[in-house]
Amino acid sequence: MNAPLDSPEIQSNDDEAKFYDFVVVSNRLPVDRVVDADGNESWKGSPGGLVTALEPIMRSNDGAWVGWGGQPDLDIEPFDNDGIHIVSVPLSEEDIEKYYEGFSNDTLWPLYHDVIAPPTYHREWWESYVAVNQRFADAAAAVSAQGGVVWVQDYQLQLVPKMLRDKRPDLTIGFFNHIPFPPYGIYSQLPWRTAIIEGLLGADVIGFQRVADASNFARAVRRLTTSSTKTTTIEVASPGHPTRRVIAKAFPISIDSRSFEELARQPHIQARAKEIREGLGNPKTIMLGVDRLDYTKGIGHRLKAYGELLADGRIKVEDVTLVQVASPSRERVQAYMDLRDEIELTVGRINGDFATMSHTAISYHHHGYPRDEMAALYLAADIMLVTALRDGMNLVAKEYVAARFDDDGILVLSEFAGASDELKRAMRINPHDIDGLKETILQAIAMPKRERVARMRSLRKRVLEYDVARWSTSFLTTLAGVRGDREDVETGLDLDDPLGELEWTVERAPRGSAL
Repeated sequence: MNAPLDSPEIQSNDDEAKFYDFVVVSNRLPVDRVVDADGNESWKGSPGGLVTALEPIMRSNDGAWVGWGGQPDLDIEPFDNDGIHIVSVPLSEEDIEKYYEGFSNDTLWPLYHDVIAPPTYHREWWESYVAVNQRFADAAAAVSAQGGVVWVQDYQLQLVPKMLRDKRPDLTIGFFNHIPFPPYGIYSQLPWRTAIIEGLLGADVIGFQRVADASNFARAVRRLTTSSTKTTTIEVASPGHPTRRVIAKAFPISIDSRSFEELARQPHIQARAKEIREGLGNPKTIMLGVDRLDYTKGIGHRLKAYGELLADGRIKVEDVTLVQVASPSRERVQAYMDLRDEIELTVGRINGDFATMSHTAISYHHHGYPRDEMAALYLAADIMLVTALRDGMNLVAKEYVAARFDDDGILVLSEFAGASDELKRAMRINPHDIDGLKETILQAIAMPKRERVARMRSLRKRVLEYDVARWSTSFLTTLAGVRGDREDVETGLDLDDPLGELEWTVERAPRGSAL
């Protein structure tokens, strides 16, 4: 939905300060600022899974969302957009360069993804990260009601929980890490390793994608702090304060699976899927890769396996086509510029060597697609290739499964993606084992329909049952438990009320767009 800046859906709150029982803090806001050809400004809602899960809760509980508007020096007054209070945190060009592109994406991102690319450590980047995290924490504290709930999202804001705890000890604070948390042997490289751990321990509940991630975090806590850990519980002691119980455990995120299935069932989507197959020359098998253009996704490994199968003569270009959607990502970061050059050179070489006048080996697309087109692509593809070298979850795998209402299609899934913990009937692969990947592709191509259907039905049962609403419900229920265990004498407040309402709302949340 696009709401003009002066429309009834967007109302400024300059008249008086207002406080909110439920506040979400993320690097990006759930809306994007757009300017049309005539120079008119408006805000367009983002279709992400996180937004889908939390919008109903925020509307029902008069919630606020704190984040960056996505453009430099965008300093706007808070406003209401479609039932959600929007609080913009401005970032300068220097902030974007040092906090976002620097420390978040050139230090933390490669470090947390098993140093697939080498992390860069600069003190000025860290200083910017601290300053920007403080800005987010201050913004959240300023709009949170007494005894309210604040849910902080992802690795860009790992210092915010402690900053909030120091400033507003009355708050109940959750944190969810959407990317992997690395083993201590890797994490220990970070010069500011203890500060990050202490920042996260400011939360009451810390969520991770996988059990292994939570275990890695617990080990880092034991090595770097005096806090004790037992299974998912961490006892955090602060001088002059009673010991505080923190929960750190896995809450695997998901998608709005019913919504994606409903979209795929629409006749125009099914017709578009047939058009895609015809446009590719009606090959016997279409393989599909959908990724951000990122070095963690294993796109090069996928291309290498496919190219070698063609070179070995084990498949023919007329029979097997690979469609690769590689949406642009972090294009100002040198590692990503180099990766794009490498991938596109490989695609060009394979097409040059094996394409015919009527059949292209790889149909490559360096841009994103709307949900309708993605649903059609999922229906058109016989095999979905997810070859991530390290991935927190990989929601594309779940989208493919949700779209396959026909109970057909094969998911080839890297064991290094978080989704592999749940999607056990996928064909699991080690993307570093190119020969093993090639054999799995051949098995997928030759798999009888009966086995395909049995596998897909099992996958769909899991994805449809464990959707994004269940994820948010699980997290908030755990947060409510920790909140209820806190003694009322700490704040003199009834700590159970606002969060109990949130649980009720999540369980009955309407379904929207998928991630």
